[in-house]
Amino acid sequence: MSELSSNTQQLISIKTSADDTAGKLGAPNTRLLCADKVNAASKLEIFFESADVSAGLKNDHELISFLGAVFDLSPYIFDLAIQFPEVLLECAQAGYHKAIKTSLDRLKQPFNTEQELMKALRYAKRQAALICGLADLGGWWSAAEVSRQISCTADVTLQAAVDFILLDAHNKGKLSLSDVETPSFGSGYTVLAMGKHGAGELNYSSDIDIIVLFDPLAEAVLDPDESVALFVRLTKSLVRIMQERTEHGYVFRTDLRLRPDPGSMPLAIPINVAMNYYESRGQNWERAAMIKARVAAGDNVVGEAMLHELTPFIWRRYLDYAAIADVHSIKRQIQSHRGYTALSVPGHNVKLGRGGIREIEFFVQTQQLIAGGRIPALRGKRTVDTLSDLVEHGWIEEKVRDDLCCSYGFLRDVEHRIQMVADAQTHTLPEDETNLLVIARLCGFEEISCFSDALINHLHRVEEHYGALFEEAPELGEECGNLSFTGDDDDPNTVETLARMGFERPSSIISIVRAWHFGRYPAMQSSDARERLTELTPALLTALADAGKGDEALLAFDEFLKGLPRGFQLFSLLNANPQLLSLLVRILGAAPRLAQVITRRPHVFDGLLEPGFFNNSPSQDQICEGLARSLKQARDYEDGLNRARIFVDEQRFLIGIRVLSETLDPKDAGIAFTDLAEVMLRAMVDWVRVPFEEAHGRVPSASFSLLAMGNFGTRELTASSDLDLVMLYEYAPEDEYSDGPKSLHASQYFGRFTQRLIAAMGAPTSDGIIYEMDFRLRPSGNAGPIATSLRAFTQYYEESAWTWENLALTRARPVAGDGKFGGRVNQVISDLLAQPRDHNPLAKDILEMRLLMDKERPAGDTWDVKLSKGGLIDVEFIAQWLVLTGKASRGGSTAELLESLDQTDENAVLLNAHHTYSRVLQLLRLCLGQSSPLVDAPKELAKIVLRLLDFPDMNSAEAFMKETQQSVRKIFLKRLK
Repeated sequence: MSELSSNTQQLISIKTSADDTAGKLGAPNTRLLCADKVNAASKLEIFFESADVSAGLKNDHELISFLGAVFDLSPYIFDLAIQFPEVLLECAQAGYHKAIKTSLDRLKQPFNTEQELMKALRYAKRQAALICGLADLGGWWSAAEVSRQISCTADVTLQAAVDFILLDAHNKGKLSLSDVETPSFGSGYTVLAMGKHGAGELNYSSDIDIIVLFDPLAEAVLDPDESVALFVRLTKSLVRIMQERTEHGYVFRTDLRLRPDPGSMPLAIPINVAMNYYESRGQNWERAAMIKARVAAGDNVVGEAMLHELTPFIWRRYLDYAAIADVHSIKRQIQSHRGYTALSVPGHNVKLGRGGIREIEFFVQTQQLIAGGRIPALRGKRTVDTLSDLVEHGWIEEKVRDDLCCSYGFLRDVEHRIQMVADAQTHTLPEDETNLLVIARLCGFEEISCFSDALINHLHRVEEHYGALFEEAPELGEECGNLSFTGDDDDPNTVETLARMGFERPSSIISIVRAWHFGRYPAMQSSDARERLTELTPALLTALADAGKGDEALLAFDEFLKGLPRGFQLFSLLNANPQLLSLLVRILGAAPRLAQVITRRPHVFDGLLEPGFFNNSPSQDQICEGLARSLKQARDYEDGLNRARIFVDEQRFLIGIRVLSETLDPKDAGIAFTDLAEVMLRAMVDWVRVPFEEAHGRVPSASFSLLAMGNFGTRELTASSDLDLVMLYEYAPEDEYSDGPKSLHASQYFGRFTQRLIAAMGAPTSDGIIYEMDFRLRPSGNAGPIATSLRAFTQYYEESAWTWENLALTRARPVAGDGKFGGRVNQVISDLLAQPRDHNPLAKDILEMRLLMDKERPAGDTWDVKLSKGGLIDVEFIAQWLVLTGKASRGGSTAELLESLDQTDENAVLLNAHHTYSRVLQLLRLCLGQSSPLVDAPKELAKIVLRLLDFPDMNSAEAFMKETQQSVRKIFLKRLK
C-alpha cells in the first residue's frame, strides 16, 4: 500500500516518552472525580465481567479508580472500552503511543472488499478514540498530543480509503496505475487536509475538511475528457467510505465545502480550474484557510506542487495598504462586537463564541497573512508553535503568547471533554447543571462554579488580546451584534444576532451572504467589490430587517446582485450615503421595475445626491438642458440615440424615486412623466431630422405637427406608458416634392420621416428604448397612411370617424413640430369637437363600447383600477362624453376637466375616484410595469399603497376600492342610459 505523505509522517513521529518505555503506566497524572460513585462502580463491574483484563489491571487501584470515573462521566468511552478491552489493556501495559500505532498499522494491509475496508477503518477510528480519550483524561497526553494523534488517524484512514478506490478503479479499467502496490503514486488524485486537520489539530469528535484535486493529464488518467466524472465518482465513494454509519460506526464526517466555490464546483476539481479560481476570485478567508492546507492522502507530488503554486496567493510579498485592508476585511467579517459584557458559561460555544478557540486561531492567522509573505518562518500551520514564532520575530509580546497558549490549551481541553461524553460534534457547553457538572468533572473541577470562573477568565483574556489586534481597523458602523460569514460553520452568535434582528431563517441568511463572497456574480468578482460589500453588510442587514420581512427582502437583494454587472461603484456609494441604502431596500422590496434600472445602470443613484433632489421635479427647461449636454457629447447619430435611451431611462427612474420616497404625489407624477416625454420627442424629432434632410431635403412651405393622444394628450402618462401619436402635415400645391438629393413626394416624405422617428424612438438595444410610439389612433387606424394631411384628417372626422375616435380626439393636443401649424391643428380639433351631435346615439355607442370592454378585457381584480367596472375608464369616458356633448371644455387633464364641473355630489364622487385611481395606477405602473396589479406583488408595495390610501390593512382598502367602483359605475350607467 502507499507510503504516507511526508506531512503525515512528520505528524505521527513519536518522541520517546515515559509511557513508551515503562512496562506499566502507573497512576494517572490527573485527579478525575466521578459524578456518581454508584454508577461508576456499576460500570466497572460490567466492564470486568465482559472483558478478561482484570489480571492486567486489578492490582492498580488508582488506575481502576480513574477508569471508574471515566466510565461514569463518558458513556461513549465506556462503550468503546466494552468493545475493545484488549486495547485498553495494551494502553496500560505498553503505552498509549504504541497502542495507537499498533491499531493504525493494521490499515496498511490490502483489503479485498469495500465492506472489509469499511469495518477495519471504523475499528481503527473507535480504537483511536478510546486511546486518545484515556490518554487525555489521565493526563498522559496534552491537548496538543491528542489533536496530533486524532489527525494522524484521519490521515491514515484517508490514505487507506484513497488507495482502495484507486486500485478498484484500476481493476475496472478506469485508471492505469503505474504501481498497484502504491496506488496513489502517479494517480494525479490528491486530498488536501484543511483547517484543524491540516494543522494536525483535530478535536476529539471532529469532522474533517478536505479539498480533492486531480491532474487530468496524469499518467494514470486514460481519458482526460472523462476525468471529472471519474474522479467525482471516486470522491463520492471516498466520502461514503469515510462517513457512512454502519453497525460498526463511522470513520470521520467528511466535509468538502471548503473547496473553491462549492455551490458550482464539482466535488473533485481539476488542478488548473482550482488555480484559476484562487488567482482570480480567491477570498480573504480562503487565504487564511490555505495557511493550514497540506497533503493528507493521495498523490503527494501533485498536491505539493499545487500548494507550491498557491504560495503567491496565500503569502503576499509586500506589506502594503492593500494587504492590510484585506486583513481588516477578514476581521470585519468575523466579528463586530466590542466591550466585555457578561459571558454566560452554560450554552457557550468554546470554538466560535466570544473569547473562543476561533479568535485565537484568527489572531495567529492575521499576523501570518500580514508578515508571512516576507518572513517564511511565520508560515507554520500549528497555532501554538506559530505564537512562539511570532514572539521570536518581534510581532507579539511574550505575555501575549503565554496567555494565548495557556488559554488555547485550556479551551481545547474543554472542547475535547464536551465531545467525549457522547461523541457529538459540538462545541457548546450544556445549559443544565447536571450535564455541565459532568464537563466540569471531566476537566478536573469539583464544582461548576470553579470551572466557570476558570473558563471565563480564559475567555476574557482571549477577548482582550483579540480586541486589541486591530484597534485602528475601520469599524463596521453602528453596532448590531456579532456578524460572521466566513468559512463553513454558522457562527452561533451571528445566528443569534440575525434572529434578534427579525430574520426568520438565520442559517439561510448566512448561506446567502457567504455565497456573495464566492464571486459567482459579476458584481462580486473583484476583490475591491467584495471588500466594499463586506463593509456594507451590517448596515444592509439592518436596513433589510427594519423594512419588515427581512428574509424576503434579502432574497430580493440577492436577485438584484445577480443581475448587477459591477458592484464596486454602487457599494462604495451606499457605504458613503447610508440614506440611499434605505431607499434601495425600499426599491427592492416594492419596485422590481426600478430595481432593474439600477441593475443595468447603478450610477443612476448619483442623481439622488444632487442638492434639493427630493424638493421638486425638474422643469421641461431643466430636462432640456440635461439632454442637450448629453447629446452634445455624441460621436455620431447612433451614439446620440444610445445617449438618449440612457438619459430617458435614468430620468424615469429619478421621477419614480421621488414617488417611492413619497416626496412626489403619484397624481403629480403624470405631469413629470409627460414633461419628460415631450422633451424627448421634440429632441428626437430634431435629431432624426438632420440626417433625413441631408438625404431628402425639405418640402418647401410644408409644415407638420405631432399630435399627442390618450394619456399623453391629457398629461397623465405613467412610468410604463407608450406614446399615442398622430402625424399631421400640409404643403402648398406647388411644393409637392422635397428638394434633396433623393427627392420624395410630400406624402411619402412625411411617411418616411415618421417611420424613421418610430425606429429611432422604439428600436430596442442593450440600452433599452426611448419610447414605444403608437400611431393606431390615426384616421382609419392601421389601414390608413402613417402620416396624414390636415385636409384628409379634417375630412375623415367630419364624415367617417367612429364614436371611439371622437372620444379619443377630445384628448388630442399638438406637442411637437412646427408651432404655428400646431396652433392651426389645435383650432381644427376644437372646431371638429364643437360640431352638433345627437346625444342619445352617442351615449348608446359609449355604453355599448364600455360593456363590450367589460366582456373582452375584464379586470384582473379589484386593484386593476383602469379596467375594473366603475374604474378609471368609466371616469374618462364620462369626461370625454361631456366634452363631445358640449357640457365641458376640452383641454388639460381629466382631473382638471372634472374640477371645472359644478360641484354636485356625483361630480365629487367622480373627482375623488379619479384622484384615487390615478395615484394607485401611477404607483403600480411604476413598481410593476404592466403586470397584474397587486397579484403576487411585493409586500412592501402593499404597505406603500396602504399609506397612500390611509388604510390600516388590505381588507379595508379593498372594501373602499370596491365601494368606489360601485359608485362610479352607478353614475356611469345613469348618465349614459
